Amino acid sequence: MSEQKELVIVNSRGLDDERSSVAWSIANTAAASDMLVTVFLVAAGVDWARKAAADVARLNPFDPPISDMIRSFLANDGRILVCPPCAKVRGYTEEDMIDGATVAGAPAMLEVVSRGAGTLTF
Repeated sequence: MSEQKELVIVNSRGLDDERSSVAWSIANTAAASDMLVTVFLVAAGVDWARKAAADVARLNPFDPPISDMIRSFLANDGRILVCPPCAKVRGYTEEDMIDGATVAGAPAMLEVVSRGAGTLTF
């Protein structure tokens, strides 16, 4: 029996960059395909984990709203990690984050990579 495959997506793209939509789309496809997926939000990407931020962004009219993609991702057991210094520089605390997002640094993400996870960066 094969082990469940893992994927880490590092997203540094924020609310105004269409590549974020691509990152969330790939994360959803992988999670729905029974992969263990971790999204690590860094730089402007941490904005996606701030409560209500994704509700106002619709980067690609042919994609679902990103808020829906994030909810679907979490419903498929996706994991969202938020870079602590990136959140701090924006004044965000754990209380500012959506349910399902965890402020956790590179060691948490690298643990998944060390198990052999594939990686994508946006």
